[in-house]
Amino acid sequence: MIPVVVGAEFLRDHPVAPAHEAGRGVVVVDVRWYLDGRDGRVAYEAGHLPGAVWVDLDHQLAAHGAPATEGRHPFPTPDDFAAAMSSLGIGDGTTVVAYDDTGGLTAGRLVVMLRMLGEQAAVLDGGLAAWPGEVHTGWVEPVPARFTARPWPTDRLASADETAALASGDRGVVIDARARERFTGEVTQIDPRPGHIPGAVNGPWSGVLGDDGRLRSVDELRTHYRSLGVDDDVPTIAYCGSGVSACMNVLAMEHAGFAPPRLYVASWSGWSADERRPAETGA
Repeated sequence: MIPVVVGAEFLRDHPVAPAHEAGRGVVVVDVRWYLDGRDGRVAYEAGHLPGAVWVDLDHQLAAHGAPATEGRHPFPTPDDFAAAMSSLGIGDGTTVVAYDDTGGLTAGRLVVMLRMLGEQAAVLDGGLAAWPGEVHTGWVEPVPARFTARPWPTDRLASADETAALASGDRGVVIDARARERFTGEVTQIDPRPGHIPGAVNGPWSGVLGDDGRLRSVDELRTHYRSLGVDDDVPTIAYCGSGVSACMNVLAMEHAGFAPPRLYVASWSGWSADERRPAETGA
């Protein structure tokens, strides 16, 4: 398995699809998406890495029509995800490098999904801003490939009940990746209720990045996560607002040498939509 994060030199040393045979080479994927309503496709067409294809996070990396308790971005069915990957030129065994312009905030979602299924995928360290070469404009039409549908691994995902049990117990850590003001409940933003899952700790996804927008060193990350109660033998679950930004904690923990935490995909958007679930506010 390739590292969870690679630098620009990785793309210089490996052939980039879709200029190559479908399903082979490296597929570079632009995963720009914005919570404030900006259009990721417009940003992509205005300037992207050479050969990069664009993925629609809302429609290709998430399901629709699910109950609100499944959150804003539930995982798509295995068949739907396989169809989306195939249409992007991502086949079985294809190496994928994903990037965005927000430090991995959205690119991490695709990388986590692929790595869960045993595929080779990494985030481009520093994203678009760290790319030293030229950028292209317009649209790149993907060359279709074959991606086999397979079930999401249950040992990498966590339900609401499992998350509640771990957060309320004394042997495990549940990490909320949202900004502190959303965790404490000072800002509700788009969630049904303010606050966080009782017993969770706040580990904002942005905390895994240095001032240069790149992933912090392994030593720094291990210190960071140990301050949250994480250790090599401590069960951990990651969540956020809708199962997107939490993926940066999943990847950063793996990069630091910890076992990747399970992902509670529904996250706070799903939890807070269920009135039976308690909410905790404050630090």
